[in-house]
Amino acid sequence: MTSTIVIVDDDPVQRRLAEAALVRDGLSVATFGDGPSALDRLAGDNAEPVDAMVLDLVMPDMDGIAVLKSLRERGTDLPVIVQTAQGSIDVAISAMRAGAFDFLVKPVAPARLAKTVRDAVKVARTNLAPANMSARGKTRLKPAPVELVGDGHEMERVRRLIKKASSSDIPVLIEGESGTGKELVARAIAAKGPRAGRPLVVVNCGAIPDNLVESILFGHEKGAFTGATEKHTGKFIEADGGTLFLDEIGELPLAAQVKLLRAIQDGHVEPVGARAARTVDVRLISATNRDLIAAVQAGRFREDLYYRLNVFPILTPSLRARTDDLPALVAHIATRQAHRAGRAQNPVITDAAMDVLRGYDWPGNVRQLENELFRAIVLSDNGMLDAADFAHIAAQIDPARQAAIPRKATPLTPARPATDDAGSALPLGGNTAAAPWQPDEDRHRVLLLDADDHARTLSDIEAAVIAHALDHYDGQMSEIARRLGIGRSTLYRKIREYGIGEPRR
Repeated sequence: MTSTIVIVDDDPVQRRLAEAALVRDGLSVATFGDGPSALDRLAGDNAEPVDAMVLDLVMPDMDGIAVLKSLRERGTDLPVIVQTAQGSIDVAISAMRAGAFDFLVKPVAPARLAKTVRDAVKVARTNLAPANMSARGKTRLKPAPVELVGDGHEMERVRRLIKKASSSDIPVLIEGESGTGKELVARAIAAKGPRAGRPLVVVNCGAIPDNLVESILFGHEKGAFTGATEKHTGKFIEADGGTLFLDEIGELPLAAQVKLLRAIQDGHVEPVGARAARTVDVRLISATNRDLIAAVQAGRFREDLYYRLNVFPILTPSLRARTDDLPALVAHIATRQAHRAGRAQNPVITDAAMDVLRGYDWPGNVRQLENELFRAIVLSDNGMLDAADFAHIAAQIDPARQAAIPRKATPLTPARPATDDAGSALPLGGNTAAAPWQPDEDRHRVLLLDADDHARTLSDIEAAVIAHALDHYDGQMSEIARRLGIGRSTLYRKIREYGIGEPRR
């Protein structure tokens, strides 16, 4: 079955180049010069199935980030490969945070673009395979047990707060970044205490159109408004006797906030078009990734409602604050994602791969970690996940942060020059006719001063570091380039310039 790929780029030359690369790979391609026309192709009257999108990040009117956000708001689960000439870490993180599958810097080799698109289609189809759809259905009918992974200080704090919150019916406000597991905390609270086993109704307030918020939350009578052909009970009534979880509470419009405040204060909800209010017994848990205090000060959120919701606050920690939990999280998620991908065995994760995962700051938190592990497992051929399986993440790691990752090897430290028997400084490479660099007695030291006790040139020091890396990583060029934070082509060029020697490919 031929896959259909949408290319969105305002540059006609770039569109033709990308189209030629994908058509040559046997893919069907549709091209668009702007975001709105591409979105109309996906959701308009002439919408047809699409397997992936190649999206330019910088476009007039509607840029690539806006297209990604629009896809997410529409609930379109489409893998998007972002292309841009701006290869900075901040741009890459913004794209990945907005939901991009991968990030490529122009100019992109045709083979690289085609492989990335193929990988995206493979991951998307595995995610929608019948076995996974069946598993998802079972999850909805019979929720999986709540399991909080990690024994670090932050997670122990969250567990203590969950235990306290479960012992009463007071309103709970869960705050934290997107992807930190706020809904998981809400489910853990609802699974314990006096309301355990009773209904837990989850509502994403950010996904409800403003004109339907009251109807969704409080219900409506038949004929209450145009299109109300049947009576709707509303989420508060569905949760009667149990727990109502309002996710993204900060997205509620002010008009709905007034009715929500009354429901919390009096326990009464009034369906749209109803003649009388109805009494409900609901335990309320809400969550937000926004600064609600700032929203109150800006007039976007009612102050009285904020204090009603924020009786028992719980802050979910970011993944950056849970570095001690990362190995356990990776092992737990990898096992689950391997089952989801239909793998018979759990993947083996190498130390080099864990170094990459530790070095990344995870702006999307645990949710992003889940997606990245699933992607790596689907694309892996041998059941082993190595650093190369997370190359797109490694490319986004800040060099300063990467240097701070604990390594097995001793870090490079300054030292006095080593000397030969005559007392002369031993050459360490660079733009000289000296002999090829050889490691001194301490292999993990690079000299900062020359024989005259003066600072060596940056080119000499760079040559020494590259030569050391060649020896330390046994000439594995991809690994060396990643560790040094440069591209392979740049590494080869510098080796030639400094005359360090022929690498082992």
